[in-house]
Amino acid sequence: MNKFFLTNPLIILVIFAYIRFPTDATDDKFTECRKAYQCGNVYISYPFYDGYNRPAHCGFPGFKLNCSDVRPVFTMLYSQKYYLLGMDSNSHTVSVARDDLWTDLCPKTLSNTSLDVRLFNFTDADDNVTLYYECPKESIGVECRFFCPSFYIKHPYGYFTTEELKNVTNITSNECQGSIVVPIYGTTSRTVTDAVRLQTAIREGFELEWFADNDLCDGCRKSGGECGFNTDQNEFTCYCSNGSFGVKCNGHKSVNKAVIIGLSAGGGIVLALLAACVFMVRRRKRVLSQTRTKDLPPGSLNMNIPTSNELNSSRGYTTSPSTYLSHSTTSYPSSKSDLENNSSYLGVKLFSYGELEEATENFNESRELGDGGFGTVYYGELHDGRVVAVKRLYENSVKRMGQFMNEVQILARLRHDNLVTLYGCTSKRSRDLLLVYEYVPNGTVADHLHGKLSVTKKLPWPTRLSIAVETAEALSFLHENDVIHRDVKTNNILLDNNFRVKVADFGLSRLFPNDVTHVSTAPQGTPGYVDPEYYQCYHLTEKSDVFSFGVVLMELISSKVAVDITRRRHDINLSNMAVDRIQKHALQELVDPHLGYDSDYAVQKVVKLTAELAFRCLQQERDMRPSMKEVLQSLKDIQKTMVNAQNQVVVDIQESDDDVGLLKNAPPLSPETDRR
Repeated sequence: MNKFFLTNPLIILVIFAYIRFPTDATDDKFTECRKAYQCGNVYISYPFYDGYNRPAHCGFPGFKLNCSDVRPVFTMLYSQKYYLLGMDSNSHTVSVARDDLWTDLCPKTLSNTSLDVRLFNFTDADDNVTLYYECPKESIGVECRFFCPSFYIKHPYGYFTTEELKNVTNITSNECQGSIVVPIYGTTSRTVTDAVRLQTAIREGFELEWFADNDLCDGCRKSGGECGFNTDQNEFTCYCSNGSFGVKCNGHKSVNKAVIIGLSAGGGIVLALLAACVFMVRRRKRVLSQTRTKDLPPGSLNMNIPTSNELNSSRGYTTSPSTYLSHSTTSYPSSKSDLENNSSYLGVKLFSYGELEEATENFNESRELGDGGFGTVYYGELHDGRVVAVKRLYENSVKRMGQFMNEVQILARLRHDNLVTLYGCTSKRSRDLLLVYEYVPNGTVADHLHGKLSVTKKLPWPTRLSIAVETAEALSFLHENDVIHRDVKTNNILLDNNFRVKVADFGLSRLFPNDVTHVSTAPQGTPGYVDPEYYQCYHLTEKSDVFSFGVVLMELISSKVAVDITRRRHDINLSNMAVDRIQKHALQELVDPHLGYDSDYAVQKVVKLTAELAFRCLQQERDMRPSMKEVLQSLKDIQKTMVNAQNQVVVDIQESDDDVGLLKNAPPLSPETDRR
């Protein structure tokens, strides 16, 4: 048989002519599409591309971006343009905003929000707001009115409605000359009470789900490939690390269509040649066949059947206890197995250890963002371009599994603008438990009040009050969903670059059923923030979070730490110090001098109201404390009071503060209020 092929080299040439092998160009496409690319201020990945730095074969038709501005821009139907604010490859969603409403509420052309339904659709996260234009001024409620003098000379007034405000005005849409419908996030629509907040809500955008062969792309990524588009064949393509391409990269091996076609064609020729060879060999000697059978290595007929140990290994199981006790961080079969067999857990993505190790540069110390009570947090960059925070739970913590499960179970089912977003985690069977969150870049509230960021610039009072409102929003949302945070403190309140709040660290949190009033638990939390009754009965309620939040309010007022052993004995705990000073009518001793408490009447007025609220939160008896829902409403009222006070032309410092009712059915007022 060998002699037959040696004497017919033309056959070999024919076979190789039919077979195509992967090329370096395909390998380059994998590298190009895998590379994180920043378009404006957003990292983009499939299906988006710009045609220059990120070529068309790395995207999908219809998803081309213009990256020349600070924000990526893409154009949809009727030349309507949108800013791309962010993207999430796991959920196939983007956050976008209309560019014609970015700077004000007065577009040159009135047009509804139009989508190419082949590529995008709205999600359940969206609500609508309707804007009416050229309306008579007399009938419009002041809160819902906006002004457009540049474009509409005759009737420059407009108004807007949401579900929350649909009965505020007595105007009908027939009285106006035009209207448009604009989507906004449902979580922000509830806060839209005036034109300023509406503008903010529109700039925060709304959510769209994209359609770009999503299932094929998910399968491609799970197999280790990079999603793209074959412009020649006009179809989805998965680029593999070895230079092959196709639908996916099975086992990171070639799925190259050219190879398959070539092998099929060449295979037909080979089969014909083999038939001729068999005929010739049988005519010569049967001995040759017998000799070959003897030369086969033992077990060759079973070489593709794995042993039981190999099966266990491939599934991530092991009989060696050293897998769980070793401190090596080079490979984790269990997490890899989970990623291949079940790509999500409780609805969040499962990451492999290797992927997160690469994202954090092997958990490099230079990438440490901070240490918490349960683990170290690292800065990371994923393959899809997202910047993330990776929490690595301490190995020597016996409670780390419970803390890990708490965070995943709570954050997987709850979504809120003021809660940190959980992108995913490693398998719970993995020795190293890792949690992957959105990266919140501007430090913690503690950093800005009395930490490293407080040295260069102090937070103004309006920003502090906004932080208090948004934190209360998050805690109220948790309580409505039967979750007690249990570790509310300024170190767990993160801030983005716009000083928007993201409450984090749910390692101590607990779910409590609707039919019980408390959860029995061992006392945990951070000294200085823990409910005093917590140590007496070991019963935890949502009022424990209220007490902790009262401490946060006093930190916002004073810029002092919750516990300071250098202070006098009775003042070591800020909660005790605050109650004492308020009872002695000495609030000014607590207030941060940088707030302008003595010189700015508006600040003085609302700081007193905020201190009054904190005083009620810090009551020793739980029943005397307000609920978080009441606290939130009080803070919103205080915020309105500040706006009104700032707008006053003549201020009478002695005027009463009766225009704001802080709490219904509230306990007796604090001495600070009595003083007024």
